[in-house]
Amino acid sequence: IPTLTQPVSEGDRVSIPELGVTFSVLDIPGHTRAHVAYYGAGALFCGDTLFACGCGRLFEGTAEQMYASLAKLAALPDDTKVYCGHEYTLANIGFAKAVEPENHALSAREARDRKLSDAGRPTVPSTLGDEKATNPFLRCREPAVVESANKYLGARIADPVRVFAAIRDWKNKF
Repeated sequence: IPTLTQPVSEGDRVSIPELGVTFSVLDIPGHTRAHVAYYGAGALFCGDTLFACGCGRLFEGTAEQMYASLAKLAALPDDTKVYCGHEYTLANIGFAKAVEPENHALSAREARDRKLSDAGRPTVPSTLGDEKATNPFLRCREPAVVESANKYLGARIADPVRVFAAIRDWKNKF
């Protein structure tokens, strides 16, 4: 990265003394090869890897890398606040409903987030618990998500990485 002044990598710790917080660095390739996240104080700053109800495109990384990175993030506590790089929440919910139309948690999230948006309030941060319940990219083992990926591809697949790749491709065209 040409303008990088202080490289960081998995396991490094970054402190912000003025705020009294320290973050652990997580390597999360997928969106880009060198993508990192910062986790600490109950918060996750994950850039363009995980979005509210979505995930970033695969610009430099592979589906395998992104799926592994999302799994790493999903292993954090459910009450972790997720601060992503962009707020595409309502558009992402529209896609998630196409993938998993019978997901009641997703319908409830849509109502809540639409109300926030209509009031001019942000829908970010979300929580990892919300993401695990509603984000199709974190639900690639769920039967409804697998079935939607199969319909999209016109083929039978079950491997969660292949399911992820299929729904990421579908989202690119949505």
